[in-house]
Amino acid sequence: MCHNVFSGLYFHSAHPIVDLNRLFVFPVDVCTGAAADAELAEAILSHQFHPSVLGPESWEGYVFSDLEIRIKESTDLYGAVLWPSAIVLCHFLETNRDEYNLMDKNVIELGAGTGLVTIVASLLGAKVTSTDLPDVLGNLLYNVARNTKDRCKYIPVVTELVWGQGVDKRFPRATHCFDYILAADVVYAHPYLQELMDTFDYLCQGNTQILWAMRFRLDPENSFVDRFRQRFHVEELYNLPSLSIKLYRAWRKDKGSKDPKDAAE
Repeated sequence: MCHNVFSGLYFHSAHPIVDLNRLFVFPVDVCTGAAADAELAEAILSHQFHPSVLGPESWEGYVFSDLEIRIKESTDLYGAVLWPSAIVLCHFLETNRDEYNLMDKNVIELGAGTGLVTIVASLLGAKVTSTDLPDVLGNLLYNVARNTKDRCKYIPVVTELVWGQGVDKRFPRATHCFDYILAADVVYAHPYLQELMDTFDYLCQGNTQILWAMRFRLDPENSFVDRFRQRFHVEELYNLPSLSIKLYRAWRKDKGSKDPKDAAE
Protein backbone atom coordinates (compact mmCIF):
# COMPACT_ATOMS: atom_id res chain seq x y z
CA MET A 1 0.00 0.00 0.00
CA CYS A 2 1.30 3.45 -0.88
CA HIS A 3 1.54 6.03 1.88
CA ASN A 4 1.49 9.71 1.11
CA VAL A 5 4.43 11.16 3.06
CA PHE A 6 3.21 14.68 2.33
CA SER A 7 0.59 14.34 5.05
CA GLY A 8 0.42 17.57 7.01
CA LEU A 9 3.05 19.31 4.84
CA TYR A 10 2.23 22.73 3.44
CA PHE A 11 3.76 25.55 1.44
CA HIS A 12 3.70 28.68 3.61
CA SER A 13 3.59 32.04 1.92
CA ALA A 14 1.56 35.16 1.54
CA HIS A 15 -0.63 33.15 -0.84
CA PRO A 16 -3.35 30.73 0.35
CA ILE A 17 -1.89 27.63 2.00
CA VAL A 18 -1.89 24.61 -0.28
CA ASP A 19 -2.41 21.11 1.05
CA LEU A 20 0.01 18.91 -0.91
CA ASN A 21 -2.14 15.83 -0.24
CA ARG A 22 -4.71 17.23 -2.65
CA LEU A 23 -2.15 18.00 -5.33
CA PHE A 24 -0.05 14.85 -5.52
CA VAL A 25 -1.68 11.42 -5.75
CA PHE A 26 0.52 8.38 -6.42
CA PRO A 27 -0.83 5.57 -8.66
CA VAL A 28 -0.57 2.12 -7.06
CA ASP A 29 1.37 0.66 -9.99
CA VAL A 30 4.26 3.08 -9.44
CA CYS A 31 4.48 2.79 -5.67
CA THR A 32 8.20 2.09 -5.54
CA GLY A 33 9.25 5.00 -7.70
CA ALA A 34 6.64 7.25 -6.16
CA ALA A 35 7.83 6.45 -2.65
CA ALA A 36 11.42 7.36 -3.54
CA ASP A 37 10.23 10.53 -5.24
CA ALA A 38 8.07 11.46 -2.25
CA GLU A 39 10.89 10.78 0.20
CA LEU A 40 13.26 13.09 -1.68
CA ALA A 41 10.58 15.75 -2.12
CA GLU A 42 9.82 15.63 1.59
CA ALA A 43 13.53 16.04 2.42
CA ILE A 44 13.73 19.01 0.07
CA LEU A 45 10.65 20.75 1.44
CA SER A 46 11.72 20.09 5.04
CA HIS A 47 14.21 22.97 4.66
CA GLN A 48 11.24 25.31 4.96
CA PHE A 49 9.84 26.43 8.30
CA HIS A 50 7.05 28.68 9.48
CA PRO A 51 7.54 31.81 11.60
CA SER A 52 6.34 31.12 15.14
CA VAL A 53 4.86 34.60 15.40
CA LEU A 54 3.41 36.59 12.53
CA GLY A 55 4.92 40.08 12.53
CA PRO A 56 4.39 43.18 10.42
CA GLU A 57 6.66 41.83 7.67
CA SER A 58 5.84 38.52 6.04
CA TRP A 59 8.73 36.22 5.18
CA GLU A 60 9.53 32.63 4.20
CA GLY A 61 11.85 30.67 6.46
CA TYR A 62 14.47 28.14 5.32
CA VAL A 63 17.37 26.32 6.94
CA PHE A 64 20.52 25.57 4.93
CA SER A 65 24.06 25.07 6.21
CA ASP A 66 22.52 24.98 9.71
CA LEU A 67 21.58 28.64 9.35
CA GLU A 68 18.18 30.29 9.33
CA ILE A 69 17.40 32.16 6.12
CA ARG A 70 14.53 34.63 5.92
CA ILE A 71 13.23 35.47 2.47
CA LYS A 72 10.95 38.38 1.76
CA GLU A 73 8.75 37.99 -1.29
CA SER A 74 7.15 40.66 -3.41
CA THR A 75 3.88 39.18 -4.59
CA ASP A 76 3.25 41.92 -7.14
CA LEU A 77 6.33 40.85 -9.12
CA TYR A 78 6.42 37.39 -10.72
CA GLY A 79 10.20 37.22 -10.45
CA ALA A 80 10.21 38.15 -6.76
CA VAL A 81 8.26 35.08 -5.60
CA LEU A 82 10.16 32.01 -4.49
CA TRP A 83 9.29 28.90 -6.50
CA PRO A 84 9.98 25.28 -5.39
CA SER A 85 12.68 24.79 -8.04
CA ALA A 86 14.97 27.07 -6.02
CA ILE A 87 14.58 24.87 -2.94
CA VAL A 88 15.36 21.79 -5.06
CA LEU A 89 18.59 23.34 -6.36
CA CYS A 90 19.63 24.53 -2.88
CA HIS A 91 19.04 21.05 -1.44
CA PHE A 92 21.23 19.54 -4.15
CA LEU A 93 24.03 22.02 -3.57
CA GLU A 94 24.03 21.40 0.17
CA THR A 95 23.78 17.59 0.07
CA ASN A 96 26.36 17.23 -2.72
CA ARG A 97 28.87 19.79 -1.50
CA ASP A 98 31.76 17.33 -1.72
CA GLU A 99 31.15 16.40 -5.36
CA TYR A 100 30.13 19.91 -6.37
CA ASN A 101 32.40 21.94 -4.13
CA LEU A 102 31.56 25.63 -4.42
CA MET A 103 34.29 26.85 -2.10
CA ASP A 104 36.21 29.69 -3.84
CA LYS A 105 34.40 29.00 -7.12
CA ASN A 106 33.16 31.74 -9.43
CA VAL A 107 29.40 31.35 -9.71
CA ILE A 108 26.70 33.32 -11.53
CA GLU A 109 22.98 32.90 -10.95
CA LEU A 110 20.54 33.78 -13.73
CA GLY A 111 17.08 34.97 -12.74
CA ALA A 112 17.98 35.02 -9.04
CA GLY A 113 14.50 36.21 -8.00
CA THR A 114 14.29 36.29 -4.21
CA GLY A 115 17.93 35.25 -3.85
CA LEU A 116 17.68 31.92 -2.02
CA VAL A 117 20.04 30.08 -4.40
CA THR A 118 22.52 32.96 -4.31
CA ILE A 119 22.43 32.96 -0.51
CA VAL A 120 22.96 29.20 -0.17
CA ALA A 121 25.79 29.18 -2.74
CA SER A 122 27.44 32.04 -0.84
CA LEU A 123 27.09 30.19 2.46
CA LEU A 124 28.84 27.26 0.78
CA GLY A 125 31.85 29.48 0.01
CA ALA A 126 31.23 30.58 -3.57
CA LYS A 127 32.03 33.96 -5.10
CA VAL A 128 28.53 34.67 -6.42
CA THR A 129 27.29 37.15 -8.99
CA SER A 130 23.52 37.32 -8.57
CA THR A 131 21.56 38.65 -11.56
CA ASP A 132 18.01 39.53 -12.50
CA LEU A 133 15.88 42.24 -14.10
CA PRO A 134 16.00 45.82 -12.79
CA ASP A 135 12.56 45.74 -11.12
CA VAL A 136 13.53 42.69 -9.05
CA LEU A 137 16.89 43.95 -7.81
CA GLY A 138 15.63 45.90 -4.80
CA ASN A 139 14.02 42.89 -3.13
CA LEU A 140 16.86 40.61 -4.26
CA LEU A 141 19.52 42.88 -2.76
CA TYR A 142 17.55 43.17 0.49
CA ASN A 143 17.33 39.38 0.91
CA VAL A 144 20.93 38.71 -0.07
CA ALA A 145 22.34 41.38 2.25
CA ARG A 146 20.07 40.36 5.12
CA ASN A 147 21.09 36.70 4.97
CA THR A 148 24.78 36.83 4.04
CA LYS A 149 26.16 39.67 6.19
CA ASP A 150 29.00 38.36 8.41
CA ARG A 151 28.17 34.81 7.32
CA CYS A 152 30.05 34.32 4.06
CA LYS A 153 33.65 34.26 2.90
CA TYR A 154 32.75 36.43 -0.09
CA ILE A 155 30.15 39.19 -0.33
CA PRO A 156 27.75 38.36 -3.19
CA VAL A 157 27.49 40.85 -6.03
CA VAL A 158 23.92 41.72 -7.07
CA THR A 159 23.63 43.21 -10.54
CA GLU A 160 21.22 43.75 -13.40
CA LEU A 161 21.22 41.36 -16.34
CA VAL A 162 18.70 41.40 -19.17
CA TRP A 163 19.10 38.17 -21.08
CA GLY A 164 20.58 38.62 -24.52
CA GLN A 165 21.29 42.33 -24.10
CA GLY A 166 24.91 43.42 -23.78
CA VAL A 167 25.95 40.27 -21.93
CA ASP A 168 29.38 40.37 -23.60
CA LYS A 169 29.94 43.94 -22.39
CA ARG A 170 28.79 43.25 -18.82
CA PHE A 171 30.73 40.00 -18.57
CA PRO A 172 33.67 40.00 -21.02
CA ARG A 173 35.13 36.52 -21.25
CA ALA A 174 38.67 37.77 -20.79
CA THR A 175 37.88 38.75 -17.20
CA HIS A 176 34.76 36.74 -16.32
CA CYS A 177 35.06 32.97 -16.30
CA PHE A 178 32.43 31.15 -14.26
CA ASP A 179 32.86 27.68 -12.80
CA TYR A 180 29.11 27.30 -12.35
CA ILE A 181 25.97 28.83 -13.79
CA LEU A 182 22.99 28.34 -11.46
CA ALA A 183 19.40 28.75 -12.57
CA ALA A 184 16.05 27.84 -10.99
CA ASP A 185 12.73 28.14 -12.77
CA VAL A 186 13.96 30.51 -15.45
CA VAL A 187 12.09 28.64 -18.19
CA TYR A 188 8.35 29.29 -18.38
CA ALA A 189 5.93 30.85 -20.86
CA HIS A 190 7.80 34.13 -21.37
CA PRO A 191 8.87 35.60 -24.74
CA TYR A 192 12.61 35.60 -23.99
CA LEU A 193 13.50 31.93 -24.22
CA GLN A 194 15.87 32.47 -27.15
CA GLU A 195 17.62 35.29 -25.28
CA LEU A 196 17.97 33.00 -22.27
CA MET A 197 19.47 30.29 -24.50
CA ASP A 198 21.96 32.77 -25.95
CA THR A 199 22.91 33.94 -22.44
CA PHE A 200 23.55 30.37 -21.32
CA ASP A 201 25.62 29.86 -24.47
CA TYR A 202 27.74 32.97 -23.95
CA LEU A 203 28.43 32.53 -20.23
CA CYS A 204 29.15 28.79 -20.42
CA GLN A 205 32.81 28.35 -21.32
CA GLY A 206 34.85 25.17 -21.60
CA ASN A 207 35.19 24.55 -17.86
CA THR A 208 31.74 25.79 -16.87
CA GLN A 209 29.01 23.57 -15.45
CA ILE A 210 25.35 24.55 -15.55
CA LEU A 211 23.08 23.43 -12.70
CA TRP A 212 19.51 24.17 -13.70
CA ALA A 213 16.27 23.25 -11.90
CA MET A 214 13.15 23.43 -14.02
CA ARG A 215 9.46 22.99 -13.38
CA PHE A 216 7.60 21.56 -16.35
CA ARG A 217 4.36 23.36 -17.17
CA LEU A 218 3.60 23.78 -20.88
CA ASP A 219 5.01 22.78 -24.25
CA PRO A 220 7.41 25.77 -24.60
CA GLU A 221 9.35 24.43 -21.62
CA ASN A 222 9.66 20.98 -23.19
CA SER A 223 10.79 22.35 -26.55
CA PHE A 224 13.34 24.56 -24.79
CA VAL A 225 14.97 21.47 -23.28
CA ASP A 226 15.15 19.85 -26.72
CA ARG A 227 16.87 22.92 -28.16
CA PHE A 228 19.11 23.17 -25.10
CA ARG A 229 20.33 19.61 -25.74
CA GLN A 230 21.48 20.65 -29.21
CA ARG A 231 24.04 23.03 -27.67
CA PHE A 232 24.91 21.29 -24.41
CA HIS A 233 25.60 17.86 -22.97
CA VAL A 234 22.83 17.28 -20.43
CA GLU A 235 22.74 14.98 -17.40
CA GLU A 236 19.57 14.55 -15.36
CA LEU A 237 20.39 14.73 -11.64
CA TYR A 238 16.90 14.76 -10.11
CA ASN A 239 13.51 13.80 -11.46
CA LEU A 240 10.66 14.71 -9.10
CA PRO A 241 7.30 13.96 -10.74
CA SER A 242 5.42 14.92 -7.57
CA LEU A 243 6.77 18.47 -7.91
CA SER A 244 6.95 18.45 -11.74
CA ILE A 245 10.60 19.44 -11.36
CA LYS A 246 13.80 18.15 -12.90
CA LEU A 247 17.36 19.17 -12.10
CA TYR A 248 19.94 19.12 -14.87
CA ARG A 249 23.70 19.42 -15.12
CA ALA A 250 25.03 20.63 -18.46
CA TRP A 251 28.25 21.61 -20.19
CA ARG A 252 29.31 22.74 -23.65
CA LYS A 253 28.92 20.45 -26.62
CA ASP A 254 31.75 21.91 -28.67
CA LYS A 255 34.00 19.61 -30.67
CA GLY A 256 36.62 18.15 -28.38
CA SER A 257 34.91 19.45 -25.26
CA LYS A 258 35.29 17.41 -22.08
CA ASP A 259 33.11 17.10 -19.03
CA PRO A 260 34.41 19.82 -16.66
CA LYS A 261 33.72 17.48 -13.77
CA ASP A 262 36.20 14.95 -15.16
CA ALA A 263 38.75 17.64 -15.98
CA ALA A 264 38.71 18.82 -12.36
CA GLU A 265 39.62 15.37 -11.00
